[in-house]
Amino acid sequence: MDNEKRLIKLAKEGNEDAFIDLFQLHYSFLYKYLLKLTLNEEISSDLTQDTMLKCYENLNSFKGDSKFSTWMISIASRLYIDQLRKKKREVNWLNQTKIALSRQLTWKANSKGIEWSDTFTDFNNLEAEFRIPILLHHYYGYTYEEIGELLQIKAGTVKSRVHNGIKRLRKEWAAYDERS
Repeated sequence: MDNEKRLIKLAKEGNEDAFIDLFQLHYSFLYKYLLKLTLNEEISSDLTQDTMLKCYENLNSFKGDSKFSTWMISIASRLYIDQLRKKKREVNWLNQTKIALSRQLTWKANSKGIEWSDTFTDFNNLEAEFRIPILLHHYYGYTYEEIGELLQIKAGTVKSRVHNGIKRLRKEWAAYDERS
């Protein structure tokens, strides 16, 4: 503990070697915390680096009222929460973009006299892993084996994805019918 306080004092005075020693002292602890939090080695490693950078930039704000590791954990936790919020915003943006594109396609199809049903809009809301095999099988007539070769997956996996994708569509349509 005395060594940690000495390292913090030296690092605050600008001694970069002291900060490196402090970093090495806490890296394993911080990384393990983040690994338990994220369940992802790459994200944990990135967050550990980001946390240590924030600690370095804001070291003078550490007052010593708590343990240094507690201060680091609070920074790491906030960085993780910020990352989750950013991902949520990205997903929302992608969903809004998909909806807008689907509306544009519907409008363009209608303006050109092409029949475009709500079924196709629902279909576009499926994840690509389901949408691609269904499109290739039911619209273009490829066999499960051919699709498997194209996508480099087993024919049984293709069949399962086609089945499960159609099942999801039917469930969506049933829910819509109940609301109507």
